Amino acid sequence: MIALHQLDQQLCFPSPQYSLDDPNGLLAFGGDLSVPRLREAYRQGIFPWYSDGEPILWWSPDPRGVLVPEAFHCSRSLRKRLRTTAHTATLNHAFDKVVEQCANIPRNQSGTWITQDMQAAYRALHRSGDAHSVEIWSEQGELVGGLYGVAVGAVFCGESMFSHQADASKMAFFYLVRHLITHGGHLIDCQMPTPHLQSLGCKAMSRATFLAELSVLQDMPVANNTYTPQSLEYTP
Repeated sequence: MIALHQLDQQLCFPSPQYSLDDPNGLLAFGGDLSVPRLREAYRQGIFPWYSDGEPILWWSPDPRGVLVPEAFHCSRSLRKRLRTTAHTATLNHAFDKVVEQCANIPRNQSGTWITQDMQAAYRALHRSGDAHSVEIWSEQGELVGGLYGVAVGAVFCGESMFSHQADASKMAFFYLVRHLITHGGHLIDCQMPTPHLQSLGCKAMSRATFLAELSVLQDMPVANNTYTPQSLEYTP
């Protein structure tokens, strides 16, 4: 049986092919959540996920949930919601608030994996230009939905989303997809192929195939203004 790898001060990870015999891909523990380490992790298809009281746990699932932007499934009900719900969509206008809302939204589990340390780490990634958010605002200017993730070249690694209004998180996903198509994004990493994400077009991809795709796409440039704070438009 392969032992769980303990990280030290060096910014390196074991190859994901050496993860435990676990479909969730538990790979290593320890280390820190510094910007350089997180950058290295995402470039290798690895991400942190743990709860308070646990050491930092690092994962690389097999299979991986991925979505090609052009394959996003926009249902008729979602299109109707986009047309008839007064809202505004923005990019990188309220990153900290989106992360906080993702951490606080009730889920079918005890606690949250978006710990205070994780929130601080992704805020630092945002300030370094690596992490980004999409926000959905109500007609009254309230933040009602959104998502955030990490950009690695032409790949957007989704982390979490929230919704305080029907379909608001799906609307944020829709705007992200449209924006990536326009600006040169080629793949969205959804981490796990859950039924909810599969309903939006997410597919299961073997870890080996995902890592091969990532190795090419992570150095592929996107448009210079891809993640500049901006309003996102919807044209039916």
